[in-house]
Amino acid sequence: MQLTIHTADKDARVISHLLAKNPANLYERSQNGHLVRMFFSTFSEDEVEVTFFVTPDPIELSRDGSEKYDITSYINDREFSVSSIFCTFLRTALGTALNGKPKEAYTEWVDHAFPFTFEFGPLASSLSDGAITELFEPLGFAVGIDRSEGEPAARFITLKGRTTLQLGLRQLFVLIPVLDQYKHYYIDEKEIDKIERYGEGWLDDHPKRAFILQRALRFKDVYRHVLPEEGKGKSEPAKPRLNDTRYESIIHVVKGLRTKSSVVDMGSGEGKLATRLGFVPGIEEILAVEPSEQAALKALKRFEKAESQAGFLKPTNVMGSLFYYDERLRNKDVIILCEVIEHIDEHRLPKIMETILGAYRPRTLLITTPNAEYNRVYDMGEGYRHPDHRFEWTREEFQTWCSEMDRDQAYDITHQGIGDEHDTHGQPTQFAIFTRKEESW
Repeated sequence: MQLTIHTADKDARVISHLLAKNPANLYERSQNGHLVRMFFSTFSEDEVEVTFFVTPDPIELSRDGSEKYDITSYINDREFSVSSIFCTFLRTALGTALNGKPKEAYTEWVDHAFPFTFEFGPLASSLSDGAITELFEPLGFAVGIDRSEGEPAARFITLKGRTTLQLGLRQLFVLIPVLDQYKHYYIDEKEIDKIERYGEGWLDDHPKRAFILQRALRFKDVYRHVLPEEGKGKSEPAKPRLNDTRYESIIHVVKGLRTKSSVVDMGSGEGKLATRLGFVPGIEEILAVEPSEQAALKALKRFEKAESQAGFLKPTNVMGSLFYYDERLRNKDVIILCEVIEHIDEHRLPKIMETILGAYRPRTLLITTPNAEYNRVYDMGEGYRHPDHRFEWTREEFQTWCSEMDRDQAYDITHQGIGDEHDTHGQPTQFAIFTRKEESW
């Protein structure tokens, strides 16, 4: 993660005093194993460029609270993209500039506008290039977006505009977590205070204020304190979310299966699908397999809450991963991979499918994954729908891949779509149904 600040101005040297950083020294601080560095690559009377790097320790991050045994911290690269983690670690280094409290001799420069260029990245965001531009252009910035050659999903943002250092940094500290929508800490009403403090003087007039607050605060119970409820009294029912439509499509297929007594939900997350499976008649066992302890604990609470309802079969939590063979998953009736494969590097998928189809040998395998063609409907440009996606396939690519994975031709494979259908781009979600042939049982 990095942030570079550049200005070319006759009083540029003042920036070092506003930052309270000596340009002759390398700034390096360790915060619980997370390293923050800063250096001036250019420092002259009329030009200054300073860069901040943050290198988090993923092992140290995994030791916090209930995530102590969460192995996803070791196999996920989310910690290395700019996000709320980046802002948190950088806040101490930039505290003087954010608070506008330099030494008294330089306080008059706090409100002085400089021609700044802010560059930060890599960014992993579900927002389109256009949506990112709409966040910064109203603030007076010209926006540039570059993509990494090796990782096209990673973007680097360049902002150019005339502003004060304090205001520019405060805008970044509010909007970077909005771009990423990945908050690594608990969010409550206290977060409102921080956003109101950093957003003072600019956020109230921003045309995307509601969107910014919803993305920054994430939870309706939190952002309802700053956003009035809209649409009250309207009789028109809300449109179902794609997630819910996806779950219902899977449930519909499972209900129609001749044999479905044992079901495995691989990568079950917080247990939303597994809970719905618990109400399907004919299912006698549900294994909710998930590598994240934090997600599994949330799933357990969800299962316990549903236990009070009639006809509910409580799923069994299984700490496990697609990367490791588990004898308990052999010969089940149904295995489900709902929005899982796109989070895995493509070159690792053949081995995983070999384990599922060749060793576990389910009667039915259900796989859903995004339809990359439909991203045009979302106006997403070249980005992926989720910052952790390693790929997204077209319908032809997914169908070809499914056929290639069934090397022994032991399964009949059918394909369908989930969600609103576009005449050209199909439906947002692809759904493959693998059914083991009678002679292969």
